[in-house]
Amino acid sequence: QVQLVESGGGLVQAGGSLRLSCAASGTIFRINAMGWYRQAPGNQRELVANITNGGSTNSADSVKGRFTISRDNVKNTVYLQMNSLKPEDTAVYYCNADLLGGTYMKPTRLQYWGQGTQVTVSS
Repeated sequence: QVQLVESGGGLVQAGGSLRLSCAASGTIFRINAMGWYRQAPGNQRELVANITNGGSTNSADSVKGRFTISRDNVKNTVYLQMNSLKPEDTAVYYCNADLLGGTYMKPTRLQYWGQGTQVTVSS
């Protein structure tokens, strides 16, 4: 079983910064991509940013220029640096990993989700 452990969420004032971390552990042969999604109450879950094993990144227009995604492939960890936070950024942030897991005899393409970490931005 693969585990995604998230950290770094919390309460911050508008204009402040937070850094989210997500570490993947377990039987992992390869991580194809990792990313961050968020979901506010009553809203659909939406992509914030993701990064591939090769380092290519994508981010939502609403966070471009403010959020930066990065990763450490050795540690199987992805980070989300969030600057100039706005109240509209308030949501539960979920880590996602697209990876090759399973067993050596039967490797399997899988997706995993973290439990979510709350980010609250006050005005």
